[in-house]
Amino acid sequence: MNVFQIGRTIMGILSDNPQNEPMHYGEVFGVWSYLNGTKGYVAGYQTFINHTGDTDLKKYLEDCIQSMKQEIEQVENLLKVNGIGLPPSPPERPKASLESIPVGARFSDPEIAASVSKDIAAGLVTCSQIIGQSIREDIGMMFGQFHTTKAQYGVRLLRINKEKGWLIPPPLNVQAPELAHV
Repeated sequence: MNVFQIGRTIMGILSDNPQNEPMHYGEVFGVWSYLNGTKGYVAGYQTFINHTGDTDLKKYLEDCIQSMKQEIEQVENLLKVNGIGLPPSPPERPKASLESIPVGARFSDPEIAASVSKDIAAGLVTCSQIIGQSIREDIGMMFGQFHTTKAQYGVRLLRINKEKGWLIPPPLNVQAPELAHV
């Protein structure tokens, strides 16, 4: 097969319905890794729910878990259809009473909110990376939707952090120093 024939073959594969196109190695690795991480976040957030005493934060975490479970279902379906093995799922975390967790062993509400804020930022970057490397439109669109959802959750958590006084801003630059002339 010459270069021209190979090119026509590739263009034939990539011009049909995106769901009929094979996933390339970068898509497989990115999507599989995203699924693995999201499953871990669900388990971690279930644990955080046991540690939080704030009702707004608890509701937020419950909503995040529901959203992530929907993402997991979508991504698992994508991988299954493409014949790719799934990462293991951690077990569901049992519910615990906040009072049964010793004070010194508890995560505080501001710590939980800061950790979830970090996770959202990392998730936005990961979704952007998968979008950027995808040649299948359906995968790019799926992660575009995940990105939008994460951004909305990020704004919602930012509001909670501000309302509760948990946000610790970096030093504010209220007056810029004069620049030295070279």
